[in-house]
Amino acid sequence: MTIVLGTPAVDGVREAMAALREWQYGGAPMQLHSGDIGWNYRLGTAETAATVRTWSRDGRILAVGMLDSPVVVRMTVAPDAFQDEGLARRLVEDFSLPERGVLPDGAVSIEAPRGLLLHDLLTKEGWGVDEPWTPLFRGLAEPVEDPGVRIRVIGPEQAQDFADVLRSAFNTSRPTREYWHAMSAGPFYADARCLGAYDEQGNVAAVVTVWSAGRGKSGLVEPMGVHEAHRGRGYGRAITVAGAAALREMGSSSVRVCTLSSNVGGVATYKAAGFEAQAEVRDRIRTA
Repeated sequence: MTIVLGTPAVDGVREAMAALREWQYGGAPMQLHSGDIGWNYRLGTAETAATVRTWSRDGRILAVGMLDSPVVVRMTVAPDAFQDEGLARRLVEDFSLPERGVLPDGAVSIEAPRGLLLHDLLTKEGWGVDEPWTPLFRGLAEPVEDPGVRIRVIGPEQAQDFADVLRSAFNTSRPTREYWHAMSAGPFYADARCLGAYDEQGNVAAVVTVWSAGRGKSGLVEPMGVHEAHRGRGYGRAITVAGAAALREMGSSSVRVCTLSSNVGGVATYKAAGFEAQAEVRDRIRTA
């Protein structure tokens, strides 16, 4: 059967999200998560739908991609299609030809999980690899320890706190209180929870958003940040532990996160929160 590339309408994003949830089984590699698309809803519903791509055969979604920027696509494939040659060849074509509406000419990047036949074909086509990332994993079968600081759920009244921490943590002016309001008004926020860690004076020190993929599935930490005024005091570990506990309450079997290997402090924070580092991964890049 012919493989069909699609950009779903707003309602069609639900089907892509459902596929991503299904694919988050316990032993799955680090890959695009339904929470990645959920976090994108801070930019708007129509804007989020415009970033999603699906590849389907005979009405079944086999692969889902999300444009993180015009030149970066993050994608994954159904577990039983990792070695599907027809799908892999179609993906290479669609990533290579700008008229297909996925990636433009020039330098571009693809984030794809380990084990895909796609990687072998990209190598044959001359695609290279980018800097390494470290996936980290924590199982949630056992109760999660107390984080040791005051944690509260981020709601509308704390939206500015949420924005302030992200602006400081990532050294950017983009996050605003509207980020939280738009994300929380999205159709998938029922899968998420935002938490804040507060110091003894009541100041927000760190925030995290966690995303469930359903009971028995692996959850995601995205994003987590510590305000620059509170770094080095254990708030990153504390808010990550709190996020893991929240996911366990939501029925998640495990929690995942991925950070640049060069972010030594970030890797150390997640390890301190009980996460185990897994084999490094690298995005595929075309430099020209």
